[in-house]
Amino acid sequence: MTLPESAYFQLTPDLRICRLLNGMWQVSGAHGEINPQAAVKNMLDYHDAGFTTWDLADHYGPAEDFIGAFRQTLRTVRGEESLAQIQAFTKWVPRPTRMTREVVEQAVNISRRRMGVEMLDLLQFHWWEYTNSGYFDALDYLAQLRDEGAIRHLALTNFDTDHLETIIKRGIRIISNQVQFSLIDRRPEVKMIEFCRQHNITLLTYGTYCGGLLSEKYLGQPEPRLLNTASLRKYKNMIDAWGGWDLFQELLVVLKQIADAHSVSIANVAVRYILDKPAVAGVIAGVRLGVSDHRDDNARVFDFALSPDDLDKIHAVIAKSRDLFQAIGDCGDEYRR
Repeated sequence: MTLPESAYFQLTPDLRICRLLNGMWQVSGAHGEINPQAAVKNMLDYHDAGFTTWDLADHYGPAEDFIGAFRQTLRTVRGEESLAQIQAFTKWVPRPTRMTREVVEQAVNISRRRMGVEMLDLLQFHWWEYTNSGYFDALDYLAQLRDEGAIRHLALTNFDTDHLETIIKRGIRIISNQVQFSLIDRRPEVKMIEFCRQHNITLLTYGTYCGGLLSEKYLGQPEPRLLNTASLRKYKNMIDAWGGWDLFQELLVVLKQIADAHSVSIANVAVRYILDKPAVAGVIAGVRLGVSDHRDDNARVFDFALSPDDLDKIHAVIAKSRDLFQAIGDCGDEYRR
């Protein structure tokens, strides 16, 4: 498998990414058991197929350790120079306590050690409580560590537009914000996208597949009552808030018609829709390493384009849904209610 040039995005002058990032939340333990040896072997398969960009976090179980083991494997089988082909984006999600230079530097150094790198490609920072202003101190120290070479670039996760603006006005250089964005959750279109375009910030999106609910597997099926992964439970709740299972089935029918016309899958259509949005650099596709593999299907997202008629059909359905911006708030506000 060889991905086309359109599968890649120049995030910064020194960082080129695959627009489908391999999401490692699925190794955290909330989605079932993962065999470490099988996982690392599967990571090499993804890499060889062109899916070279990884999204992880300090609290995703062994995710950072898997990156370290994968780097060592790649070094052994392909040579030291092959390591430059990997992009590994981690997150730091501290408890909202007093932030000192020592606390921040220790967290960064732990991630560097676990991942086996001198410099983190991208550190995505999350903060649970806006009422605790310690996040300003944390970001100031992270910016210092970036300038000193411990971090290549600094980013955010689940910050809303107003607080992103406050951070930018503080003079802290941010290159991306990771937010939930899908056909179900279109809140970034209200405020976030325009602000990001004005300030040369990109979006990395998660939840775009709705944990796998946006697929043929759920087309024509009764509303599920027992869902066996954290992703499925999370995004089923989002569908309930958006408009419910009947409206979701109406959307799946339309997506299936469009998918069949392009000889692709429902998931491909859902992802293509978000990849085409302004400011979106990439979509995170969860990977259950060593358990299941959707590389071939995922790659087809780069083989087609949605027509104006396709978009009209999609918009006719989602126009019937509830306004999640009014119901929940801006991006990430669901984590701070």
